[in-house]
Amino acid sequence: MAVAVAGVLVAAGAITYAVAEDGGSSETPAADSADAGFARDMAVHHQQAVEMSYIVRDRTDDEEVRRLAYDVAQTQANQRGMLLGWLDLWGLPKVSADPPMTWMGMGDMASGKDGALMPGMATNSEMKKLDSLQGKQAEAFYLQLMTVHHKGGIHMAEGCVDKCTVGVEKRLAQGMVEGQRSEIDLMAGMLKERGAKPRS
Repeated sequence: MAVAVAGVLVAAGAITYAVAEDGGSSETPAADSADAGFARDMAVHHQQAVEMSYIVRDRTDDEEVRRLAYDVAQTQANQRGMLLGWLDLWGLPKVSADPPMTWMGMGDMASGKDGALMPGMATNSEMKKLDSLQGKQAEAFYLQLMTVHHKGGIHMAEGCVDKCTVGVEKRLAQGMVEGQRSEIDLMAGMLKERGAKPRS
């Protein structure tokens, strides 16, 4: 219930309530903890998903794709608010000097090539391409990019489920895994309807 309330309101009071009701660790996570690393990295990861969703919404009149894009944007913007709110609550910086994914032992693997800072993130070139397309081409490319994006997000969320210590954050991460797996299945069908396939 606390997670649902925080997800809808994304307010400091709701986030404080969620943590107060948490059944996990009562200690404030350290700046280099998995809890803080996941919160910082997933906030960045989610921000790109929101941006992609707003781009495609303006590039197509297809109601199914626009509905999915709206759902992704709203869900991930709300979750991002929770993650950043927890960092505020813990008194921890929202930016780290360490490379992304360091909390998962993958800091040396996050290349940042062409703006893709973490697994699944689209490159700057891919974002520009999405912004240049219209109609079915935009729909298919968005679905392909978001499928890869979700797979990267699931990998990170599973890392938090395994490594994080704050119960409410672990539960949010598990919810991300389940929700994004469901959307990957949905997007596979949508791609097939458009004569396209997920990217390998």
